[in-house]
Amino acid sequence: MTPVLRYAAFADTPDGGNPAGIVLDAAGLADEEMQRIAADVGYAETAFVVEAAVGGDARRSRLRYFSPIAEVPFCGHATVATAVALSERDGVGAFDFDTPVGAVSITTRTVDTAVSASFTSVEPRVRDLDDAVLDALLALLGSTRADLHPDYPPRLAYAGNWHPVVVFAERETFDTFGFDPAALRSLMDAQGWAGTVTTLRVAGADEFEARNLFPVGVITEDPATGSAAASVGGYLRSLGAAPGRVVIHQGAHVGRPGLLTVDIAAEGGIVVSGTAVPIA
Repeated sequence: MTPVLRYAAFADTPDGGNPAGIVLDAAGLADEEMQRIAADVGYAETAFVVEAAVGGDARRSRLRYFSPIAEVPFCGHATVATAVALSERDGVGAFDFDTPVGAVSITTRTVDTAVSASFTSVEPRVRDLDDAVLDALLALLGSTRADLHPDYPPRLAYAGNWHPVVVFAERETFDTFGFDPAALRSLMDAQGWAGTVTTLRVAGADEFEARNLFPVGVITEDPATGSAAASVGGYLRSLGAAPGRVVIHQGAHVGRPGLLTVDIAAEGGIVVSGTAVPIA
């Protein structure tokens, strides 16, 4: 049986944040085996270290990520969880992960009694969201353009996965919208959105609350999404918010609150930070 670790990322307790599966030795696993393991684990994603010590560097690994239904190009919370698991085995410090979307550097450090990890995303990209696609998405959420925040236009943002980013003006709209998971999955598949649908509300100065919609298997909404946080950082930079730091609260709507810190430099990748802890 392949050993699978389980960690909660972007949280300091096992019942918060986003659970991730981790297989630290997946070198001998076929794609079908990794997909089966991810489905059995049942979390939004499971990370597989398919090659350790790449090029003879003990702190460089090659990773792949699988949801319960398919391989995904990148997963931020599973990246953070894997870095913390490796740190607990090999010591905190710098790691390099070769991922399907490119090289991702990550640094870990001890914070109080937990280990925090900060990953630097690939170069973000932002582009317009097609009007018809936006209207279809909002209709699935039972909302319209009148519900959106006037200072934050809808966009598509990329920092490893493409995420539509939609910012609601009112908390009530943000808190109460619902959706049909199958219909949303159909739209996401048609648009090639491998990541989440990212919805936000402004919670304060440099502070947001997020709901990331991710219908896979029995999951409909992601508790804490590192790739979306990086994409939001790229989105905010495109609106002029750089350099700077924002915090994103996520997971309260699914009973697993977590916290993601996003550092936005004037150029280059977006840095996303958070703690991770083992799940017994």
